[in-house]
Amino acid sequence: MLYISGARSVADEQVRIASTKIDGIGPKKAILVRYRLGISGNIKIKELTKYQIDQIEQMIGQDHVVHWDLKRGERADIERLISISCYRGIRHQDGSPLRGQRTHTNARTCRKQIRK
Repeated sequence: MLYISGARSVADEQVRIASTKIDGIGPKKAILVRYRLGISGNIKIKELTKYQIDQIEQMIGQDHVVHWDLKRGERADIERLISISCYRGIRHQDGSPLRGQRTHTNARTCRKQIRK
């Protein structure tokens, strides 16, 4: 197992697939990072040198918001919605669907806490 920017990577995966497992990095950003560093997408993670792995981590760390910073930002946004008591914040507090979904017959998972 190898950790790149806090995400666990399997050694037998290709770089193009393994880099998308990092939270905040999708296929387009993964291609961009590989292109900037001159790394082939078909090469496996176990074939990368320590220097290449450090370069990938450094590039991702300075250019993109990933993993814990991304999750911290999402949580801060939700806390802000709750603190100003807007509709979405109240729905987050209640654990109800936010985007106008039907709740009479669906949304069982979020209604489990309410039903006894």
